[in-house]
Amino acid sequence: MSDNSTIKNQINRRQFLLGSAALGGSYLLPGLMNSVWAAGSDAPEKKEVRVGFIPLTDCASVVMAAVKGFDKKHGISLVPSKEASWAAVRDKLLSGELDASHILYGQLYGLQMGLAGPQSNMACLMTLNQNGQAITLANALHDAGVSDLAGLQKKVAANPAGTYTFAQTFPTGTHAMWLNYWLASAGINPLTDIRSVVVPPPQMVMNMKIGNMVGYCVGEPWNQRAISDNIGFTAATSQQIWPDHPEKVLGTREAWVNSNPNTARALTAAVLEAARWIDASEANRRETVQVIAGRAWINTKEETIVGRMLGQYQNGIGQSWQDDHAMRFFHDGEVSFPWLSDGMWFMTQHKRWGLLKQEPDYLAVARQVNRIDIYKQAATQVGNIAIPDSEMRSSVLIDGKRWDGSNPAAYANSFSVKQ
Repeated sequence: MSDNSTIKNQINRRQFLLGSAALGGSYLLPGLMNSVWAAGSDAPEKKEVRVGFIPLTDCASVVMAAVKGFDKKHGISLVPSKEASWAAVRDKLLSGELDASHILYGQLYGLQMGLAGPQSNMACLMTLNQNGQAITLANALHDAGVSDLAGLQKKVAANPAGTYTFAQTFPTGTHAMWLNYWLASAGINPLTDIRSVVVPPPQMVMNMKIGNMVGYCVGEPWNQRAISDNIGFTAATSQQIWPDHPEKVLGTREAWVNSNPNTARALTAAVLEAARWIDASEANRRETVQVIAGRAWINTKEETIVGRMLGQYQNGIGQSWQDDHAMRFFHDGEVSFPWLSDGMWFMTQHKRWGLLKQEPDYLAVARQVNRIDIYKQAATQVGNIAIPDSEMRSSVLIDGKRWDGSNPAAYANSFSVKQ
């Protein structure tokens, strides 16, 4: 065969592969093109993908990816696996019993850094949601005159250290960091002034009811459930601490992605498409609530989920509002993109509270964990997903501090309340 014929055949093959990928308006990226060349196929290596979740409102895109058939569209069968605790998610991810999971952003980075579990290189495929968590205080505190953070600060200061017990869901997780940040913004040191314990999300309300703690930070619907059961009230939402903060991610092990890159892309595409569907209309959100309220998923009443899912908040002590930063799953791709600065922020807080003993290379770790390459391939496969120009974003938190990822070490060491 002549050199010209060889070149012509190569061009034809490229055109064929690109044309095949273009069906439905999706196109292969250059990186994905290379994997197709190498493997001879872009078909998922695994057809059945077991994905863990905790019964929380923000598991919705994982659940709906399976329920609405977005998984089949992308060549896989997503098998959701209901887990009892974040510790169980950790153990099953690391053992390989789960392929991937709905997981706390800070927990994933804790595993990467060897905190609260054996060190394992991890991968963040996409962000599942922003906002939608809260801090609940017991009605007994309200009866004692506490209705907000200022009142709580006075009560804590007037009693011996450790008098009051608060719960969060995992030592390196998001809820521990929101609780710590909120308390510290009022001068309460979460390491010395209060007692902190770990409680799985579905067990929060019962533990508060029997008096095991006076406050907790958790995802919905377990804050609204405390109000519905007349046990507690919402003292703060997580979006009041950090508007449009990252929360859960679609996480897995780096080794799993390396062994199953096409499956990782297909899984991300399926969940990404589900996230876009949920955020597309109020009707879709209401349908999502009907599904996830079921026994197989969250196992609670629809009315406990639907209000805050639609941004309709009431705090249980007389205040109601439409929240401009309620839980969102897609928001034109802004939610879903695995921003490097988001991952870096959790490491700054792990350093602040003494979980990390040394300064990590924040940016290098985030580039390793947050698989922007896989995300971009999945976004292209889904089609019409905006990709931001920068891999960093900027935010101002409750204490007035700006976070943009530009100087993480200085940021981590800038707090007056820390270990």
